[in-house]
Amino acid sequence: MAGRYPPQIKYIVGNEAAERFSFYGMRAILSLYMTEFLLFDKGHAESIYHLFVFGVYFTPLIGAYISDRYWGKYRTIMTLSVVYVAGHGVLAFWPGETGLFVGLGLVAIGAGGIKPCVSAHVGDQFTKANKHLLPSVFNAFYFSINVGSFVSEIVTPWTRRAYGPEVAFGIPGVLMAIATVVFWMGHRYYIVVPPTRRDDTPGRVLLYALFRGVHRARERFGDTPVDDAISVLRACRVLIPVVMWWALYDQTGSSWVLLTNDMNLHGFLEPDMLQAANPAMIMLMIPLFTGLIYPKIAGAGNAPSALGRMRMGMYMMAFSFLAVAGIQALILRGYFLSAFWILVPYLILTASEILVSITGLEFAYTQAPRSAKSTVMAFWYLTISIGNLITSAIAGFNVFSGTAYFLFFAGAMAVFAIVFRIVTTGYRQAEYIEE
Repeated sequence: MAGRYPPQIKYIVGNEAAERFSFYGMRAILSLYMTEFLLFDKGHAESIYHLFVFGVYFTPLIGAYISDRYWGKYRTIMTLSVVYVAGHGVLAFWPGETGLFVGLGLVAIGAGGIKPCVSAHVGDQFTKANKHLLPSVFNAFYFSINVGSFVSEIVTPWTRRAYGPEVAFGIPGVLMAIATVVFWMGHRYYIVVPPTRRDDTPGRVLLYALFRGVHRARERFGDTPVDDAISVLRACRVLIPVVMWWALYDQTGSSWVLLTNDMNLHGFLEPDMLQAANPAMIMLMIPLFTGLIYPKIAGAGNAPSALGRMRMGMYMMAFSFLAVAGIQALILRGYFLSAFWILVPYLILTASEILVSITGLEFAYTQAPRSAKSTVMAFWYLTISIGNLITSAIAGFNVFSGTAYFLFFAGAMAVFAIVFRIVTTGYRQAEYIEE
């Protein structure tokens, strides 16, 4: 087994592809649903969009706590998947503003609650014998995410135009139900790490150490829980600057869609359909990076560390927003640009995503001790949540508009990349893999 994926991985990857179809399919049509069907203005729609994404990536804290402390990952995933399906049902069968908020709330609880558990559950299927396959399985995991995302971001915008938003919201609900069944099919084969059911969780130990001191924390809980909590704190501190990367990245579903709506769609494109460029590029570029670019750099003897790759990706994200700012400036000067021009910043953003998001997912898992796998994963998702909260606030208050809006985010990203360099200097990576 040392050279092969565990056979149960196919159920988790299949579940992830269908679940991501449901999430990205719903999210793809959300901004235009609010502006064209509910008649929200652009700033209000962007604010609600990013507030929803904030909720999706904040609830992993709750899911991780329930998983690590009480239910375990498998039971948490199965239970909250039912809530997830219910949220899609509300969006499909309850049109209007109230149905929108109820449906988005249920989706946020379900989607967010299972997030840290699914990605950590993947890692739990590996041991020290085949840990060398972890980077490639996280790439495969991420590839499945983008298969689901690509198909859904083509299908749901077309369905929205042809059959209306109710049917378009219903299709993701069906896919989420399928995802739940696929995950259940593997229940006989999973390595199920039980919940700790202990009081010495990393969060509790950290709070105790903060108010009573590390020495008294060691007397109360012992050395191992305190060392685990310190490991969690060190890893989470490194990830804090990534919040700004997410503040930019998730605008592909809001400000980038609304910008594309002002471009020449050539009579057959939908502005929300062009989001599919990102997962399509991901599927092409992951093999390019893992099969050619990374080995070539490693062969030259100067391969960057995981944190070095993430830093390069943050600078690239700033460049993608400079490109979008250039497109916005030309539109404001009266140029009716082809919507295909948006593919240029998408290409830069996608390369940035490979360097930051995939690497960060692997980093978050390997830096977490066994008692806190879901907790550190939840903090990784919390960076996404806070990033979207920042964007929601800026869009809601209309602090910037037009070209200045995109230039602000490009500059902020460059500053946070420098901060990331500072806080990661001297960080020594640990490795926590199941025996």
